[in-house]
Amino acid sequence: MEDEVKQLPMFPLKNLVLFPHLLLPLTVGRPASVAAVEAALSSETQEILLVAQRDSAIDAPAQDDLYTIGTRAIIRRFSKSDEQLEVFVLGVERIVLIKLESEEEYTVARYRPLPLPEDAGAEVEALHRAVRELTSKAISFTQTQPSMDLERLLAGTEEPLRLVYLVASMLSLDLPKAQALLEAPTRLDALRLMHTYLSYEVQVLELRAKITSEARSEMSKEQREYLLRQQMRAIQQELGEKNPEQADLDLLRERLAKADLPEDVRKEAERELKRLERLPAASPDHHVIRTYLEYVLELPWRSHTEDTLDIANARKILDDDHYNLKEVKQRILEHLAVLKLNPAAKAPILCFVGPPGVGKTSLGQSIARAIGRKFERMSVGGLHDEAELRGHRRTYIGALPGRVIQALRRAGAANPVLMLDEVDKLGRDYRGDPAAALLEILDPEQNNKFRDNYLDLPFDLSKVMFITTANAADTIPRPLLDRMEVLRLSGYSEEEKLEIARKYLVPRQLKETGLSAGQVKFEDAAITGIISGYTREAGLRRLEQNISSVARKIALKVAEGDGLALTVRKEDLGELLGAEMFHAEQLRRHLQSGVSAGLAWTETGGDVLYIEATLLPDGKGLTLTGQLGEVMQESARAAQSYIWSHAARLGIQTEKFKDCGVHVHVPAGAVPKDGPSAGITAAVALVSLYTGLPARGDTAMTGEITLTGLVLPIGGLKEKALAARRAGIRRVVLPKANLKDLRDIPEHVRAEMEFVPVERIEQVIAATIPQLAERMALAA
Repeated sequence: MEDEVKQLPMFPLKNLVLFPHLLLPLTVGRPASVAAVEAALSSETQEILLVAQRDSAIDAPAQDDLYTIGTRAIIRRFSKSDEQLEVFVLGVERIVLIKLESEEEYTVARYRPLPLPEDAGAEVEALHRAVRELTSKAISFTQTQPSMDLERLLAGTEEPLRLVYLVASMLSLDLPKAQALLEAPTRLDALRLMHTYLSYEVQVLELRAKITSEARSEMSKEQREYLLRQQMRAIQQELGEKNPEQADLDLLRERLAKADLPEDVRKEAERELKRLERLPAASPDHHVIRTYLEYVLELPWRSHTEDTLDIANARKILDDDHYNLKEVKQRILEHLAVLKLNPAAKAPILCFVGPPGVGKTSLGQSIARAIGRKFERMSVGGLHDEAELRGHRRTYIGALPGRVIQALRRAGAANPVLMLDEVDKLGRDYRGDPAAALLEILDPEQNNKFRDNYLDLPFDLSKVMFITTANAADTIPRPLLDRMEVLRLSGYSEEEKLEIARKYLVPRQLKETGLSAGQVKFEDAAITGIISGYTREAGLRRLEQNISSVARKIALKVAEGDGLALTVRKEDLGELLGAEMFHAEQLRRHLQSGVSAGLAWTETGGDVLYIEATLLPDGKGLTLTGQLGEVMQESARAAQSYIWSHAARLGIQTEKFKDCGVHVHVPAGAVPKDGPSAGITAAVALVSLYTGLPARGDTAMTGEITLTGLVLPIGGLKEKALAARRAGIRRVVLPKANLKDLRDIPEHVRAEMEFVPVERIEQVIAATIPQLAERMALAA
């Protein structure tokens, strides 16, 4: 009869499991569940089935949404309100759900009783006792005074499964764990599960008790220390000794009396010191005020280093540290001359703009050494918070002065050389604009009374020699750029790099690797091979890295005893550095029609830029690719418009413009490009395309074009000329207005290159496509 299939009203439980022999209060709100309870109440036995649903978010679960094993229960008590029922149910036995059948308002379930297991044995008895002990232990952690009724209830529960179900109702088990207990096929399985759950719960309760105990002991420890300090203070007073806190205050007062401070700074420091004397040592403000006074006393308010005004010695130091850079060296020597004649002169604010690796940062160190000042460097690249420069107000926890004041504290002098690196990479967000903070710091008319937010005292920055560095001036805000004297450091030619490597880089790397000049010798041809085959840069970083790599490999050989004196030749570079990374573009020596060579300025110096054009039969318009900016796209369109309007003069059939589209591409496609200086290059490429005549492969060009055919001046001529020379191009077409800029190019470079000045596009075409020279009416 135990396996007889029966049926009863059923309603699903959300996040709950009813165990046999236990009471459970329920609030029934779903209409189908209310109807099921009412149906059960109308029966003689008042029995109902309670089955947990797997997902509590489902309001009308199907059979697959319910667990298979549930509980048959009897409704012991109920009360009804307008919308829901409050019922007390008593679990009777486990059941196996077989099938759901829907009535009009509620669900009826067909089920089969599932008797409780009755297995016994020594392991069951041992687990039974262990569960009872763990339960008592858990109760001791949760209640300050154990309940005798609860202890009696646990002791009187001899049936193992009843104990498991009782303890499960006391713990906050999640639904899968509680359902696993209900479904346990044997007493042993149920006891094992409960032992695992209880062990974890006891560990958590033990840890919580330990944390609470430590917190209480910490509080009592602080109270004890406070009492001991008070007693120690009283004993020291009786003995006539000073306590450590009073000794620190006396030391601060002594330092304040000796410090050379401006009058307004001294008044503020004395006021803060009096506040500090009135505060107890345990007060949070005590540490804040003391740290503030430490900063005030350590700053060099009136401490200055004496400038070395020996111009000849300064020139020697600058020449020893850096090769060439005549303009920058001249500017520093001019400032020294002014200081010699007028010691009260304001320090200049210089901005070194140039590609990476040309020596901007190291030049600042040389300047400090030449004039005998302390040197401090701070990088502002990526700085987003203006408080990093101005400091944080003392109301904030952990507040500190800004980087400028901290740099002066480290320098120990009010007139150091302070370098602000990467000023073109300043950030900006909701925390403020650091560039705006620099406006005050770098303004000679304002920075003599600079107030840091932390100090809130006027500090004179007018004697500080500020030097900023940047890779490009375009991204520096215009108001900030106006406050600085811009000195441009261009890239180096191959001859200059050779000289710098010979004088500076090779000796430095040999010293770094522990080698001597007698052990290793670099031939000039080897250095030149590294420059041309393994670097393609305006600066010197990659060159120095490659020299360092060669020196390390030689150091390995020397350390292994393979050689005592070695000479690095050009033929050895392949073995030491691998295959050459850069090659001259031999395929571009003879250009196809529709291709021309231009010159571009980049942050790393200059580069040769090839523009390619091709006709698209039956196409329309002008297609531009290669990540071109708006200005460059407009230059290409202006070039095509000029050529179209002068087609007859150039011998071009106008039908080509009407019947064919044009695609213009500028490699490399992954590199963004912009600027007007590629205008004449695009024009030559299009003329070459329409006429079918190739442009000269030994000629590169740069210049802006207008619709009337004028060629306008451009910038960065030195970098572009050096880039052409690096690529093996010895002939450059440039705007006539840029002839004055040729003096910036090293004399030996000018001597071996040909510069063709032009004023109109016709001259450009004649200089680059010789076959069209006869058709052009060249200007005198």
